[in-house]
Amino acid sequence: MKINPLSGIKNSDSSNFFLMAGPCAIEGEEMALRIAERIIQITDKYNIPYIFKGSYRKANRSRIDSFSGIGDEKALKILRKVGETFNIPTVTDIHESHEANIAAEFVDVLQIPAFLCRQTNLLIAAAETGKVVNIKKGQFLSADSMRFAVDKVKESGNNQIILTDRGNTFGYQDLIVDFRSIPQMQTFDVPVVMDCTHSLQQPNQMSGVTGGKPQLIETIAKAAIAVGADGIFIETHPEPSMAKSDGANMLQLDLLEGLIVKLVRIRSAIL
Repeated sequence: MKINPLSGIKNSDSSNFFLMAGPCAIEGEEMALRIAERIIQITDKYNIPYIFKGSYRKANRSRIDSFSGIGDEKALKILRKVGETFNIPTVTDIHESHEANIAAEFVDVLQIPAFLCRQTNLLIAAAETGKVVNIKKGQFLSADSMRFAVDKVKESGNNQIILTDRGNTFGYQDLIVDFRSIPQMQTFDVPVVMDCTHSLQQPNQMSGVTGGKPQLIETIAKAAIAVGADGIFIETHPEPSMAKSDGANMLQLDLLEGLIVKLVRIRSAIL
């Protein structure tokens, strides 16, 4: 486990991958607690370190009328309640430099969205909070170029960094995963995560609503573990079709345990 110390993380002595999972966006307290409780049951059963994920605000929507959140303070308080209720670390996205200190009061890991991974001031602001910084690799960048994002955080005095791959732009409306990116980014001496849901997005649809191929989540996840990913990122929801954000590429919550069982077997086989 390469991301110690991280407050509240369980199963940190495990040889398993770690999991970052939860809903795309915080839709409400009951939903967040329900999802977290179920994932904890699974991760404790299979000895997997777990970080609850939920965006307090979705700032990069295609359409102006797309769901962006239930209110920043309300959503951040829900994230804090999830962390305190289950004694687990939490992660959320930030989009502008001034958000870093605000979000850092409520969560343990600050996530830099893929589109913003080159934003120097944003990376520095996240680094200076002292929190773990999860940087998503831009769809438009090579794995090797992410060394500069890592350098920005390290040179700001923070060595607690995670890199997350989420595929590369392929044409105008698709993404493709280059699994060489995982070992390449691991050469920067940081844990590398595979985002198994966003890498299956189909952006820039004519409707202005991003599509996806959730039936391939298992394929991406198994391949990532097989090549040695340190962690897996999965957005999950009890009813993806009813989710207010990114439902087209989320994993149905009931399917998570079956997938985890397969991933644990692969992990065991390659050790």
